[in-house]
Amino acid sequence: MVQLYNLHPFGSQRVVPCKQEPAHFCCGQDVLFVASTAASCRVEVFAVREQGRCEALGSFATLGPVLRMAHSSAGDYLVTIEEKSKATFLRAYMNWRCMSSGSARVCVRMVGHKMEESYSETLKEQMSVVEMPLSDPPLCISCCPVNGDLLVGCKNKLVMFCLKYLVINQNLTVLDFERSLILHIDNLIPAEVAFCARHIAVTTELDVLILKLELVQQSADRTKQCAQGVSAPEKAEDGGVRDESPSTHTLQLELDEFIVCQKPVELLGEESKLCEIPITLESTELPTEDTKRFQVQYLLFRRFAPDQSPFGFCEETKLHSLQLLPVYQTGSSATACEETENERKLLSLFCFFSLPHVGYLYSIGKLVELISTYQYSEKSEQAVLTPQFLHVITSQSLQCFTVRCSAAAARDEDPYIDTTVKACPPVTLDVCTLRMQLFIGPRAICHFKNHIILLTKADTEDITERRKPTRRMLSRKADSIKSRTNSESEPGWNLYIINTVSTIQLYREMVDYSRTYENVKTESCIHLLSEAHLLVRAAIMDPHFLKSDEKDDLLRAFRESCAFLGDCYSRFDTKNYHLALPYYRMSGLSMTEVLKRLVSEGDEMQTYERGFIFYLTHSLNEDSNEELSKESGNKVLQIFYLADPVQLPHILCSPCMRNVCPLTAVKYLQKVEKMMPSVVLTLTKAFLALKMGDLTMYEHEMDSYKETTLACGFIGQPRLLQQRKEGIVMPTEFAVHLKEMQPGLLVAATVALHENSKIELEEADTFFKMLCSSSENTIPQLLVDFWEALLLVSSQEEIVQELLLRVTSQYVWRISKKQLPETKPLKTTEDLINSCSHFGLIFPWVTSIMSVGCSSDKDYHEDISRLQSLLCSRSINIASALPVLEPLTEADNVGLTIRVLCNTHLGKYEEAIDQLLKRCPDAAVFYAQHELKGDNQALWWNKLLPELCKRARLTGNDCPVLISSLKETLSIVAMELELRDFLSLLPDDGTAAFFLPHLLHCSQRKLLT
Repeated sequence: MVQLYNLHPFGSQRVVPCKQEPAHFCCGQDVLFVASTAASCRVEVFAVREQGRCEALGSFATLGPVLRMAHSSAGDYLVTIEEKSKATFLRAYMNWRCMSSGSARVCVRMVGHKMEESYSETLKEQMSVVEMPLSDPPLCISCCPVNGDLLVGCKNKLVMFCLKYLVINQNLTVLDFERSLILHIDNLIPAEVAFCARHIAVTTELDVLILKLELVQQSADRTKQCAQGVSAPEKAEDGGVRDESPSTHTLQLELDEFIVCQKPVELLGEESKLCEIPITLESTELPTEDTKRFQVQYLLFRRFAPDQSPFGFCEETKLHSLQLLPVYQTGSSATACEETENERKLLSLFCFFSLPHVGYLYSIGKLVELISTYQYSEKSEQAVLTPQFLHVITSQSLQCFTVRCSAAAARDEDPYIDTTVKACPPVTLDVCTLRMQLFIGPRAICHFKNHIILLTKADTEDITERRKPTRRMLSRKADSIKSRTNSESEPGWNLYIINTVSTIQLYREMVDYSRTYENVKTESCIHLLSEAHLLVRAAIMDPHFLKSDEKDDLLRAFRESCAFLGDCYSRFDTKNYHLALPYYRMSGLSMTEVLKRLVSEGDEMQTYERGFIFYLTHSLNEDSNEELSKESGNKVLQIFYLADPVQLPHILCSPCMRNVCPLTAVKYLQKVEKMMPSVVLTLTKAFLALKMGDLTMYEHEMDSYKETTLACGFIGQPRLLQQRKEGIVMPTEFAVHLKEMQPGLLVAATVALHENSKIELEEADTFFKMLCSSSENTIPQLLVDFWEALLLVSSQEEIVQELLLRVTSQYVWRISKKQLPETKPLKTTEDLINSCSHFGLIFPWVTSIMSVGCSSDKDYHEDISRLQSLLCSRSINIASALPVLEPLTEADNVGLTIRVLCNTHLGKYEEAIDQLLKRCPDAAVFYAQHELKGDNQALWWNKLLPELCKRARLTGNDCPVLISSLKETLSIVAMELELRDFLSLLPDDGTAAFFLPHLLHCSQRKLLT
């Protein structure tokens, strides 16, 4: 459906002062080329100034009448198809600007002709005409706007010429072409071609084919492997022999008497390979290391059928106005700093073509899809596509349609644009006609910056119609007017430059026009504001935007249009109400400013639509630095009480609501509590009671639920405890109060938040450090309590290992620095051992070691026992913990237990035994009894027994501990070994009497078994 509006995109118009009747024209950079009709064989050049003013720059002769012409911005050359003596020629005019300075020197050369050194100094002062011979007559041409390459359409083939920059010397660079590629397409006579960034579009009378040339990896064996595409249908090869049922005579009669039309077809993407149009690539470049090899990718094939009517077929049903439109990356460095267009980064590509009564716009960039269909009110003559509009001429009018290129390109640039942060009107938005401007006899059109060049040719009937009298005029007067229609004073043609109004001016008109629909047609208001937004967005995506005089005005208009759309989706009841949020965000408006736009002062009965509530809810639930005033905050409370009362507790926890009156807020919460009580609501009331200093009310609210229920209640609204400011987690007054009065509840609540992904581990560290006013490198006891409590519930191995390292590090630091915790730990070591599997029972041999020696560590007994308990469990990764434990390894008994525990974890039992025998032999047997089991039992007789014998012999009777340990060891060994094995272990130094009781015990055990 096409929306109809009556806006004014066309401004002033000026007549181009052509000396001869124009046959063809085109624009380039800042000039207009006009080729005269057959008689003169000249091209006039006009400079286009502000407001469409024209200034003649000069003219140059052509070989013959110009049939087609095109200008390339890259390289600034004009290419023509000319006719002479019934033959057609392809010519490119280089350095034509010197003609405007009065120079008449012209150099005509063949393409690829080597420049003679004698001409080097004069080349800058002369126009160069490059002739490009072809084996078949050229039918149509197109220049690539990105790199200046040229594509020529001939019968059954497309020929590509690459633009070359030949450096003659440091002061002179000459342009030339190289015929690089030929695309052979059987049974195809191109009517129009379009070429852009290796994308090729070609049309016949009723077919459209869009291709892309893809670079392929080059290898030695693929030099000749260039043919790509779908193989030719078999019937094309055998000449129709396969279809033998009808006779040749019958087929000929059918062809003579009937018109055979193929069915309409549309094939997109990969399916377009099925179009049965074979394409063969022939590379014509001289092979070098840099030679590029291509393959063909089919993008789109569409076939139309002739229009049918009760009177037969319409022979004028033909495609026209084929065009490829590139859209470049917004604000890229190349477009900002460079003048050369070939440096721009292509973002999206669009293809337009048209039938007499309908036009089609496709996106052929990342995705091939039909974007818009344009229905014309009458038969079209020609159309031209721009990033902002589609301009169409009919037999009597110039029409302006909106396009969706900027919407599609915005999504190519940012695939996640339709979120709560950003939005863009949809590509599927209905197109609309902005204007239908009457003209007499429009014949051709082209577009140039903010100008439209329009050629009109008035037939005799047109001039008669223009002078047609009203009904009140006499018929004889009409006859007298008709007799003057061929007067020489009235030429039958004109070439106009129509100045399109600035984007800002048209944007303002669209916004003003939309206000007429505000209270009548909601969708029309949104549609027109969306059109205005896309108009500005397209202007911002223009490559020259960063250097535009209107840059600041356009950015301001963009933000304003977002605000208007936000207003629409907030005020109106629409299905897309959620778009209020991203549009208001893109507008840059603060919440206070939005409230002023939408909330009437003193209107207690005002209703609020879903879009407004959606915007407020999301804005208040996010961490923002904006603080609403007391009045605005109270108004927000009233709005939510009327529209969504269940959100009130969450809204009151927003940082934006810091200035709200607590008493007013409590009154609203009490009303809501009667209908919908909840733990979050109770906690919010307690929070407000603290703000008011009402401790009685606070205690009453906190006593309403058990502590575990309250801890889980914070999951529903974490901002009761912590709020973010500039990305940093900050504790609230509630958290400060809990730290002093109920630290266990605070820790339990924070653990619940972490386990429900409401707070990260690092954020919790910052939270507790700020809460306890600790320095960056100081760990408060409350944070250690949190780590220990989190160890009880966490099931993620990565988190568990991180926590184990953290608590281990803290225990070691306190023990080594003789530092006591600043507050009493919430749990004792015994509590942790009983409730957490990561804290193990302390081994007897550890207790034995600690019972020997001085008692200087009594004050740090809790940290020591916690550390030993951790190491007595199998949870901690001891290899990771070794660097953390390093400060304690040289200490007294504590260090000994740490080293032995580490060696035991690492399987270094022999080293552990050596350490114990050296430092605390009392514990050696306890250690062996606890650790030397299973596969390690052999260490009793292979390691422990020999070491005890050796050390007992060296010390004699001075160390009764070694003797008692040796006796205990012998008891174990005698029980485990055979008599013969036991005898082999006995020393041969004459001390056998010492071992007799054990030998006897060993032999008796053997007899018993």
